[in-house]
Amino acid sequence: MKPVLVTGATGFLGWHVARLLGERGYRVRALARPASALRELDAERVEGDLRDAASLDRAVEGCGLVFHVAADYRLWARDEREMYRSNVDGTRNLLQAAWKAGVERVVYTSTVGCIGIPASGLGDEETPVSLEDMAGAYKRSKFRAEQVALEHAGQGMPVVIVNPTAPVGDHDFKPTPTGRIVVDYLTGRMPAYVETGLNVVDARDTALGHVLAAERGREGQRYILGSENLTLRRILELLAELSGGKAPRVRIPYLVAYAAGMVSTGWARVTGGEPRAPLDAVRMAKKKMWVSWEKARRELGFAPGGAVDALGRAVEWFRANGYAPGS
Repeated sequence: MKPVLVTGATGFLGWHVARLLGERGYRVRALARPASALRELDAERVEGDLRDAASLDRAVEGCGLVFHVAADYRLWARDEREMYRSNVDGTRNLLQAAWKAGVERVVYTSTVGCIGIPASGLGDEETPVSLEDMAGAYKRSKFRAEQVALEHAGQGMPVVIVNPTAPVGDHDFKPTPTGRIVVDYLTGRMPAYVETGLNVVDARDTALGHVLAAERGREGQRYILGSENLTLRRILELLAELSGGKAPRVRIPYLVAYAAGMVSTGWARVTGGEPRAPLDAVRMAKKKMWVSWEKARRELGFAPGGAVDALGRAVEWFRANGYAPGS
């Protein structure tokens, strides 16, 4: 069996994809930077960087499948060009390396942020959307990266695109912005909330969606991998039930949150530290990112579970690994 390359296996979602592939008997090869650790994975480590094309040629050599899960996933960066180098240029570098190597299929991990959200109703893969709809450097860079993937698919490369919503669960090492909601709640740093909404999906189900996309997805197509559309208030209520705490009841008006985001982000640029409330995160919160994953259900057989079990595992894992105090 040819090896399968996974980028991002040192991070949250990529770790789950690599773990599942290993459990299914695939020979997993994980792209990792020299300083990055592969934790609890049975995988061949190959050192490289998305911005180093030569290292990607070595990484994809002999591979049958490539899962490009890695991304610079931050809602604030002092130098936003770094996101474009990793997310856009890195995606182009990897796809070109995979094409030259004759890889049989690439699954590219985009984001629900690249899905259009109508004024009323749920967004899906066909909802019109443009670069102008993207709030912040992360979404803009991922939108452009998705366009790179679609361009390669249009030229005949076997690329399938998946758009995960807000994965949550165990082994969120960094943690991701979604995991940060859980950690902030558990550590008492979320005394209030803004009126927004997310589609929450189990990271394990999202990993399975990647494998299904490789096995059953149509080339050049996008598939939303999601589960439950929830308001932020409801997410916090569920976290309270799971952790034995209390859910915040104070709702912050959007304009107040926006002003706080401007101050927090401005101060971060002065100090070099990460802003407590990134302005781009506030901008993203202006609309509920609620979507339909019907296409993935219909074409891939994607059947995710609910959000409660995933949130529960996230609470347990963050507590067990020192991100938050125990129960």
